[in-house]
Amino acid sequence: MSAEEASNPSEQDDMADAWAAALAESKGGGEVASEVSAAPEQVAPAAFTNFTPSTAGAGAGNDINMILDIPVQLTVELGRTRIPIKNILQLAQGSVVELDALAGEPMDVLVNGFLIAQGEVVVVNDKFGIRLTDIVTPSERMRRLSRL
Repeated sequence: MSAEEASNPSEQDDMADAWAAALAESKGGGEVASEVSAAPEQVAPAAFTNFTPSTAGAGAGNDINMILDIPVQLTVELGRTRIPIKNILQLAQGSVVELDALAGEPMDVLVNGFLIAQGEVVVVNDKFGIRLTDIVTPSERMRRLSRL
């Protein structure tokens, strides 16, 4: 729908009527209901499967296989800085932006925004990479998550 069509009040009313009729039809009613039914709907409790942690080592391996193909965002952070917009607008090719990290300092490796490791820059086949030097333990990750 174009901006001209959206600004036409009669077409907006026609579209609203069409949506209301379609909604009423999908609920099984032939006409649009003008007021809400006073009778409360019947509500039943939901039934959930009882998931218990597996105590067997082999069972835990099968559970993890369900999530192994889920993609996550991996970020390697060199450093951060805070600069005013006027300085950003002055950036050009060859400009240098000073970061808060020192040269040679370990870089943070984040998965979905959470720190999982630190490492150092390496060059492999003319491509940059990161060699992990320190991996955050699962207990440390849980402790950091609990602070959020």
